[in-house]
Amino acid sequence: ETYDMSGARLALTLCVTKAREGSEADLDALERMFQQLGFESTMKRDPTAQQFQEELEKFQQAIDAREDFVSCAFVVLMAHGLEGRLKGKDERMVELEDLFQALNNKNCRALRAKPKVYIVQACRGEQRDPGEPVAGGDLVMITNNTPETIPTYTDTLHVFSTIEGYIAYRHDQEGSYFIQTLVDVFVNKRGPILELLTEVTRRMAEAEMIQEGEARKVNPEIQSTLRKRLYLQ
Repeated sequence: ETYDMSGARLALTLCVTKAREGSEADLDALERMFQQLGFESTMKRDPTAQQFQEELEKFQQAIDAREDFVSCAFVVLMAHGLEGRLKGKDERMVELEDLFQALNNKNCRALRAKPKVYIVQACRGEQRDPGEPVAGGDLVMITNNTPETIPTYTDTLHVFSTIEGYIAYRHDQEGSYFIQTLVDVFVNKRGPILELLTEVTRRMAEAEMIQEGEARKVNPEIQSTLRKRLYLQ
C-alpha cells in the first residue's frame, strides 16, 4: 500500500547560515530538489531559537487552513546542534522534540495519517568516527495490529545527518555531504523513500572524509513510523 501523493506537497526549510559556511550550497540544492519533485517550498534563513518554533507553528496553521488536499510535508532543519537540540542564530537552543510535535497526528489535522518527513542537518554531539572493520548482523522486529484509531506519532520519518552523539560534516564551499547526497538520490533515483535513504546511507558509509588530516566516517540515522510506501517520483 502506498501514500496518495496526488495532492499538494509542502516543504519548509529553516537554515542557520551564520558560522555555517557551505549552507547556501545546501539551500540551492534543496530548492532544486523541491522544484523537481513538485513541492511548494518555503525557506527561512537564520531563525532564532524562538523563530524555529514559531515558523513550525505557522507552517502547521497554514497547512490546516488549506482547502485543497495535502499529500505530505517535508521539514528541513539545518543548524549547529547537540543531541536533541538545535542552536538558533541567537545562540539559544530549541528542543527538536518540540519542533517535531507541531505536525503530529494530534496537532495537524490536515496531515493526519499522511507522511511527514523531517531532515535534520546538524551535529548531535562531539564524537568523531574513525571507522571500524565490517561485522555484525541484522535484527528485524515486526508487529501487526489493526486499530480503529491512529497513534499520535505515526506516518513520520526523521532523517538525521549523523547518529546520536556524533559530529555532522560540512564543506565550506560545497555544502554538507549529507544534504548533497540526499538531493542527488531523491532527484535521480526512483523507489520508496526508505529504499532511497538506504542508498544515501550506503554512499555516505562508503565515503571517507578528511578532517584535520584524519580520516573520518559518518552515516545518517533514519527513524520511521511510516505505515505505507512513500514515493516522491
